[in-house]
Amino acid sequence: MNDQIHSEGSDHEHGALGDAEYAEFMELAAEEGFDAEEVEGAIDEAGHGPLPVLAVVGRPNVGKSTLVNRIIGRREAVVEDRPGVTRDRVTYEAEWAGRRFKVVDTGGWEQDVLGIDASVAAQAEYAIEAADAVVFVVDSTVGATDTDEAVVKLLRRAGKPVVLCANKVDGQSGEADAATLWSLGLGEPHPVSSLHGRGTGDLLDAVLEALPEAPAQRFGTAVGGPRRIALIGRPNVGKSSLLNKVANEDRVVVNELAGTTRDPVDELIELGGITWKFIDTAGIRRRVHLQEGADYYASLRTAAAVEKAEVAVVLIDAGESISVQDQRIITMAVEAGRALVIAFNKWDTLDEERRYYLEREIETELAQIAWAPRVNISAVTGRHMEKLVPAIETALDGWETRVPTGRLNAFLGEIVASHPHPVRGGKQPRILFGTQAGTKPPRFVLFASGFLEHGYRRFVERRLREEFGFEGTPIHISVRVREKRGRKK
Repeated sequence: MNDQIHSEGSDHEHGALGDAEYAEFMELAAEEGFDAEEVEGAIDEAGHGPLPVLAVVGRPNVGKSTLVNRIIGRREAVVEDRPGVTRDRVTYEAEWAGRRFKVVDTGGWEQDVLGIDASVAAQAEYAIEAADAVVFVVDSTVGATDTDEAVVKLLRRAGKPVVLCANKVDGQSGEADAATLWSLGLGEPHPVSSLHGRGTGDLLDAVLEALPEAPAQRFGTAVGGPRRIALIGRPNVGKSSLLNKVANEDRVVVNELAGTTRDPVDELIELGGITWKFIDTAGIRRRVHLQEGADYYASLRTAAAVEKAEVAVVLIDAGESISVQDQRIITMAVEAGRALVIAFNKWDTLDEERRYYLEREIETELAQIAWAPRVNISAVTGRHMEKLVPAIETALDGWETRVPTGRLNAFLGEIVASHPHPVRGGKQPRILFGTQAGTKPPRFVLFASGFLEHGYRRFVERRLREEFGFEGTPIHISVRVREKRGRKK
């Protein structure tokens, strides 16, 4: 396990490649006409491991989503001129001055869930939980409000680096308004117009100073420490019941109040002779008239729990149709790069007809994660609970699996020979060579003579799984195309 932990850290200069393997790989790249700097950059990018996380927080309508769109360089976060715009996805990747990081947009909550102050506090608490640094956005035309002051207190308690953004400064006349925000005690207010881009470069320079080169290790604790398992799923699927069952006692009390934000519950539990740390995300109950806000809180809390975990156990109510919300939660775990186990709860309540239709739903709705171990359990009766630990261990094994470069390239050679890429535009792109640059999850970088279509990449991933396993883990594949020689000095 020690090697696995170090493979993600900054101790290793070549991703997951050893020195001898790296030297041999670079020789191969040179023979194929790839620029050494380009290859090193590709390995570094593919093997980077977790990226540092920047959270953007603030009151509704201060311009958080507009700022996020400016940072990531595309209009992806939903922007409307009213508070309460809810979206499914809240995390994006960004790059500035050659450094990559994640941006968490905490905008868009439902204003009436618990009152505005509580809503903002809940958002800030989530940001504190998940982020390595925080951008606190304040509307300079309004100035600091009582709600802003409440968030400042939370941020101070957290001890995370904070960059203060004085937004909506569209010209020199607004500079004085921004200067008044020194009173918040968070340091220099950076005057910005996220709508027009004014001042965002200076803000991002300050962000890079605040962000660590790599995020703090979020899982694994010490060598031999307990592995972290997040129990996630939509409300009322039985997360708390499952945790209480594996613990053999009622450790988790479920709060019926929708929208109440509490820290995820961490419990050390011994199963199969091994101590695990389970992270429960129970405590949110959806009501019809609060559905938008409650669902949004659920996605935020789930994201925070997944960030802290190594394995995500997604609970699905087997008695109900697989919902869009189930799929969204699964996607969140996959995009976070966590090992994945699907647990169909309340299995003891199914009749033969429901089992038939559920199998059809799994084939159609969950086809993209056919690689994830599946267990059919009952958290209430304890049915098949003994299958949970083997499924988790299988997913962890796949998550940490690494294929030596020599063996990988022999395999890629067989693929190219037996199933070449289709000819497109008179050309036939070909995978030249590749390497696995990282684990947790497995990350591959392939070097090719031309663009590889998405369908062919999916085929390569499927064959990788057939050949090497990788059960229970997402796989990241990036492709670098050989540029024409002579393009550089």
